[in-house]
Amino acid sequence: MITELRSDTFTKPSPAMLEAMFNAPVGDDVFGEDPTINKLEALSAEMFGMQAALFCPSGTMTNQIAIKCHTQPGDEVICDKASHVYIYEGGGIAFNSGCQVKTIEGDKGRVTALQVIEAINADDIHKAKSKLVSLENTANRGGGSCYNFIDIQEIKEVCSINKLSLHLDGARLWNALIANKETPKQYGQIFDSISVCLSKGMGAPVGSLLFGDIEFIKKARRVRKVFGGGMRQAGFIAAASIYAIEHNFDRLIEDHQHAKKIAEALAKKDFIGKIMPVETNIILFEVIGSYTSKTLSEKLASYNILCLAISTTHIRMVTHLDFTKEMLSNLLLIIEVL
Repeated sequence: MITELRSDTFTKPSPAMLEAMFNAPVGDDVFGEDPTINKLEALSAEMFGMQAALFCPSGTMTNQIAIKCHTQPGDEVICDKASHVYIYEGGGIAFNSGCQVKTIEGDKGRVTALQVIEAINADDIHKAKSKLVSLENTANRGGGSCYNFIDIQEIKEVCSINKLSLHLDGARLWNALIANKETPKQYGQIFDSISVCLSKGMGAPVGSLLFGDIEFIKKARRVRKVFGGGMRQAGFIAAASIYAIEHNFDRLIEDHQHAKKIAEALAKKDFIGKIMPVETNIILFEVIGSYTSKTLSEKLASYNILCLAISTTHIRMVTHLDFTKEMLSNLLLIIEVL
């Protein structure tokens, strides 16, 4: 039995999700005629209290479309230095939008309103025009850390005063909502655009959504076409996302509980250094002493436990719906004997 902890993107559709996909009515989405995609976009936009939504193949695409729609070449995007949009999207901000980036040294991937104020360029022809602030919640490289919603509200106020757009990379926003007992509509009231992923903890095989007002999504649909993201009978995969929203949201708390138990077991070992606070479904920890991150991940792999060495000294584990209680018990026993 393989225990997959490298990422929550490894989840596979359940039989019930596959049945929903198999039975989905479909049409040509480029013509706006796929009823299942139309249903997904409508119900999810309503869920977030936003005017419209756009279904895309990936979270990288939804983020990059949003940045393209909010900016002009030569503008500047403000984000945390470890943001996914900055370090994990192939230089897309520069390639797709012709923008430069000003990075902020945040706290576990989270920035503050004061830091945003300090990052905004003066109205000076020698400097790029500050145009967009991008936040990430939960923060991947922050160990799944969550923003305090009050801090987001303060950042929104700064953006409004300075006429900056505010985008949320909410790839794992579902986890933050569950962890902090927040609602999607709270976020819809704050952000100009939101990207959420359905193929991580929510368990769909493919797909992300981009939210915004009607004019923004109209523009985003055109940019999606330019990026090659127009899909045809994609209702089959949209059906999986509908199923995920209706059945897999509330259960995310189980993933968070599993992650905390893993962290507690790791904390007892002398070859484990600092463990980032576990707020959601990501365990990010330092490896010291008798192991390196490479040798420890290889040792765990010999027990069919797969995890990700993200640096020479750090390992990431991510829990998800396919990580069962039995797998958890087995992993805890293995950690104990290492």
